[in-house]
Amino acid sequence: MYELSKKVLTRVSFDRRLFKKELLKSKRWLKPKESLMLKAWCLATFGHMHKDIIQEVFESIS
Repeated sequence: MYELSKKVLTRVSFDRRLFKKELLKSKRWLKPKESLMLKAWCLATFGHMHKDIIQEVFESIS
């Protein structure tokens, strides 16, 4: 699911609303460790475009 989430997020990164929707969905599907890995990947890959969305979605991860 982690790899699938990365593919989907890459494909929808042009649209902020769709990116957030898919990121929330991915977070629900993944295990906590995978969620942390996805957060790191998202920040590295899309941080320049969607940093605020990424931080908002993952703010509940400790």
